[in-house]
Amino acid sequence: MPEYIKHPLIKADTVEQRLYQLDLAGKALDVSTLVVLPTGLGKTVVCLLVMASRLETLGGKVMVLSPTKPLVEQHASFFRNVMNIPEEDVLTFTGSVSPEKRSELWKTGKVIISTPQVIENDILTKRISLEDVTHITFDEAHRAVGNYAYTYIAERYFETANNPLCLGITASPGSSDEKIAEVCESLHIESVAVKTESDSDVKPYIHKKEIEWKRINLPDEMKEIKDLLNKVLEDRYKKLTELGYPIYNQRYVSKKDLLGLQAKLQGELRGGMPDNSVYSAISLLAEILKVSHAVEITETQGLEALRMYMERLDNEAGSKSGSKASKRLAEDLYIRQAVHRLRDCDLEHPKLEYVKDIVLNELENKPHSRVIVFANYRDTAEMLTNALAEVEGIRPVRFVGQASKYKDKGLTQKQQVEIIEQFKAGDYNVLVATSVAEEGLDIPSTDLVLFYEPIPSEIRSIQRKGRTGRKHEGRVVVLVTKGTRDEGYYWSSLSKERKMQSNMRELQASMPARKNNSIEEEFMLDGNGNDQKTLFEYDDKSDVKPENKDSIKIAVDQREIRSSVARSLDRSGVEIIVKTLEVGDYILSDRIAVERKETQDFVGSLIEQKLFEQISNLSRAYEKPILIIEGESLFNCRGISPNAIHGTLSSISLDFGVSIFYTRDPEDTAALLQQIAKREQVDEKREVNMHGKKAAAMLPQQQEYVVSSISDIGPKAARNLLKHFGSVENMMKASYEELLEVNNVGPKTAAKIREIIGSEYKR
Repeated sequence: MPEYIKHPLIKADTVEQRLYQLDLAGKALDVSTLVVLPTGLGKTVVCLLVMASRLETLGGKVMVLSPTKPLVEQHASFFRNVMNIPEEDVLTFTGSVSPEKRSELWKTGKVIISTPQVIENDILTKRISLEDVTHITFDEAHRAVGNYAYTYIAERYFETANNPLCLGITASPGSSDEKIAEVCESLHIESVAVKTESDSDVKPYIHKKEIEWKRINLPDEMKEIKDLLNKVLEDRYKKLTELGYPIYNQRYVSKKDLLGLQAKLQGELRGGMPDNSVYSAISLLAEILKVSHAVEITETQGLEALRMYMERLDNEAGSKSGSKASKRLAEDLYIRQAVHRLRDCDLEHPKLEYVKDIVLNELENKPHSRVIVFANYRDTAEMLTNALAEVEGIRPVRFVGQASKYKDKGLTQKQQVEIIEQFKAGDYNVLVATSVAEEGLDIPSTDLVLFYEPIPSEIRSIQRKGRTGRKHEGRVVVLVTKGTRDEGYYWSSLSKERKMQSNMRELQASMPARKNNSIEEEFMLDGNGNDQKTLFEYDDKSDVKPENKDSIKIAVDQREIRSSVARSLDRSGVEIIVKTLEVGDYILSDRIAVERKETQDFVGSLIEQKLFEQISNLSRAYEKPILIIEGESLFNCRGISPNAIHGTLSSISLDFGVSIFYTRDPEDTAALLQQIAKREQVDEKREVNMHGKKAAAMLPQQQEYVVSSISDIGPKAARNLLKHFGSVENMMKASYEELLEVNNVGPKTAAKIREIIGSEYKR
């Protein structure tokens, strides 16, 4: 009979007592700790033990942050089932709960389970305060790098909480010292605690996991298609060399190498006035990346996946916004030959037959088995699902992420949860999944995990393998195509896994010994804790800090709140007012509104013909409109010529009267916004006005405003029309032919004017 945890805040006979979990919890109660524990060994229980102890001794609130809504719901269900507190005190915060409701619930909740983006937004908008949060758990802590919400929340937590302590939990933090150090620094981690399947206190709970890899030959017909694609690469590499950018050891060049060269070229663009060779090299590199991906698909995925990819390339080449690289590739002789061979070849990658045989054999030997087949790409997952569905006894289901792509609609979170439940119930016995099934979701332990291809990421590889061997013996099979990048990815992942384990052990050995030696007594002995205040004896402290009336205020559009700009402004002490703005992204005063565009977004808006409408609206509403272009590669985007970009910028400045500023990154943008807002609000004593109050225009300006309000007519065309016809009334009466006589008014604009003026009003 198992022993169970005994604690006033944990229901009796619900949580099995495991010494390794108690040991990890003890370390995590000493100082903020990163706990590394293999999948299926109860990281959430470690979190529970630490939370219960903090609530019992300090009161306040505790919080668990998890990357996705299904994970949040999964954790909430677990805590409600095992914690000895009213169920209504365990709250879930996701985007589906309104900000106003979250603000009210926060005042009474004791255990808050949330997605990090929601908490980040609520901190930024001052809806909540972290002062009385006595513990935060960061689930899937390896995500705490870069601009992910975890980093900002941890920063604010340790700045404002009265008794801060955090726990990071993960199965795999990464193999490099730099990555592990970044995670620890981001979460203010002081200690690392590691348990592996080989530890003596973990071994009793581990089941044998058989790992095998099968090496497969690539058929000659597929090699021929691959050779044609490689000829395209050879030609592009040669042209790159002629431009002064040689690629050495072309046979083994990696995507990382190519992206490194791309960064170098973009750096040359930013460095001054580059010659045409830089632009040509960037475009050639874009072609190389596309063709290199096609080669990888041929080697590792199969011809059906390649057909889908080539179809997308062809669609991109034929679209108005298609890049020059895709258009040139569509016209390339070798690409055309490869597509022709592809069309005539009905052969599929031999991996497919291996998948069918391995899965069928597993289900025939163990009819009640559950199998997960992992594939890197959605196209492959769809192909595998369709092929497995044709085999009697196999009931597969495709499991992908939420994002929708060309001809491929993603799954909603609700659909994902439903599929998992059906997989648990046995409605499906094979889950064909992309990376979405690697992390966190409550997918039951399976008998077989099959990798359609190896992956170079040690984190993802560990997560995938952790889907089997939890409750009984499991099996992992990895399919590898001989002589291809499959083999390189396999050995890379294996090497990184070993390095990660070594790094973690070294890091743990350098940490101080555990101080908290009373944890076993707290959770293993019967005790009523009468010498301590209980959770419900603590009063909530004030949730919101008093307003600083002298602070600079900036109104931020709701869509911008997740940007690094908003976080940087908050760090600088700016008071952020979150609104759904009618125009612009940031309002700095009653006369200044700012539209922020990252370079890719700027060019995208230009291509989609949305940019001038946005700029026009901004200019009409505010006396001193500003456009900020953020980033350093404006002239290296999506095949748009530098002349077109220069023409657009000239029009924005001269025709619309919009000031243009350039910034390097979000932090630079935030500094500029703060400086302008300070000048307006402190020096000029102006207030933020979300609706603008542009000074009443003179009669000519009002006339131009009326005419330019018609779609497709900018300020310059409006002035030309008024000069030609003499008045708004005469322009409105003009015929299609008369409109065509005006400078810069073409057939499309003339037709649009007549359509709007002459059409019957219907609402």
